[in-house]
Amino acid sequence: MTGIGSFIKCEKTGDVPGPTGVSVIAIKQFRLAVLIAGLAASASFLLTKPASAQSLNASPGRMVDTIAAVVNNGVITQRELDEREGLITQRLNQQHAPLPPLDQLRQQVLSQMVLERIQLQKAREEGISIDNDQLQKTLGKLAEANHLTLDNYRAQIEARGVPWATFVGDARTEMILSRLREKDVDSKITVSDAEVANYIASQRGPNAGLLNDLRFEHILVKAPLNAAQTDLEAAQQKAQALLAQAMSGTSFEKLAKANSQASDAAKGGDMGFLPPSQLPADFVSAAATLRPGQVNPELIRTGDGFEIVRLVERRAGKGMTPGDAPKLMQTHVRHILLRVGEGMPEPAARQKLLEIRREIEAGGDFSKFAKTYSQDGSASQGGDLGWVSPGETVPEFERAMNSLQDNQISGPVRSEYGYHLIQVLARRESEGSVAQQMDMARQAIGQRKAEQAYSDWLRELRDTAYVDIKPGALNGPAAR
Repeated sequence: MTGIGSFIKCEKTGDVPGPTGVSVIAIKQFRLAVLIAGLAASASFLLTKPASAQSLNASPGRMVDTIAAVVNNGVITQRELDEREGLITQRLNQQHAPLPPLDQLRQQVLSQMVLERIQLQKAREEGISIDNDQLQKTLGKLAEANHLTLDNYRAQIEARGVPWATFVGDARTEMILSRLREKDVDSKITVSDAEVANYIASQRGPNAGLLNDLRFEHILVKAPLNAAQTDLEAAQQKAQALLAQAMSGTSFEKLAKANSQASDAAKGGDMGFLPPSQLPADFVSAAATLRPGQVNPELIRTGDGFEIVRLVERRAGKGMTPGDAPKLMQTHVRHILLRVGEGMPEPAARQKLLEIRREIEAGGDFSKFAKTYSQDGSASQGGDLGWVSPGETVPEFERAMNSLQDNQISGPVRSEYGYHLIQVLARRESEGSVAQQMDMARQAIGQRKAEQAYSDWLRELRDTAYVDIKPGALNGPAAR
């Protein structure tokens, strides 16, 4: 799938995998899709270059450029703010989209510029930059995604009223902000096996997360419940010291063989695979937060003493039938996409899709309409996106898709890519190994957690920055 469709259905190539194997797709794909679609109305697209000191000085015959806002050790000038507001207003007018009140628009534009400037400053502090070769490669890919040469792509951008220098500067900035997010947010996202189990359970039912056999290694330091207090304290201190060694990377097997007082010490404390029903409840609880290979960071107190445990592996329970294995629901879906802008204002796009829907419901062929009208890379396949799993489409698309019955057609659905007409063809429980299904669940959870973490990170950046909005900054050019 090429073009916008490749951004609706998220790639799983893991361009920037974090420690959980979660692909960094959310903000990177959104930003790139904005650039490809040429949606200059997006505030994140219409970035302007940071002001230089010279721009604040008067030149003969030129007006003095004043400061609109101080952001940490930098500034946003009135000229920058005016240019950004003008570009956004121009694009909204071209799309015949309603303009918000000018004071609200200017407030929103300035707030976005402040937030972007804070991020650019942080990126500079962390040594993040984009060289010209990287930038040119990205511009070439954008042109290729639009089936144009770079020269023709430039002409198209400039025909929309966006200076090429501004577009190139914005592309560089978007790449910097994307790398900053990858480094400071996405790479730190973790998804526990407990979250994966709960996610799968939500797809299959309340017991789906409890069907795995668990394999532990353990070290037992004996301390009966009726032991003297001094003996209990000594046993706990010994167990705590062994736990510290296990957490620091010392071979768990060797520690167990040398120190465990359990009957399986000679086997390195290997308990083999056991169903949750045959394990202490605290072992099962610990497994919910551990990945295979991890040592539980806390001692577990049992009737025999203090336990140090390491989760070795999970597997589908031996008593499970194929129908019991955790599975995810997949949807076979197709759509028709109309982009907004370039002669297609929002009301016209909605109306056109409503007309297409009526004709399809009257007996028309969805596939033929998709091939004729859809502005997505899937058009040549009649709009068919194939089988998609949870988390593989943008949230607005997925919510609408999940609300449809088989063969039902949605009304116009708005996403950042335009308006969609969606039809669900069928649903099935996904096939493949348990490990593959857990990986799909981990991807979906990771993407959603990354979005929330990114919002929190932006809020923290803004709250800790020094920002001084100057009087009169929100007055437009005419008011000055």
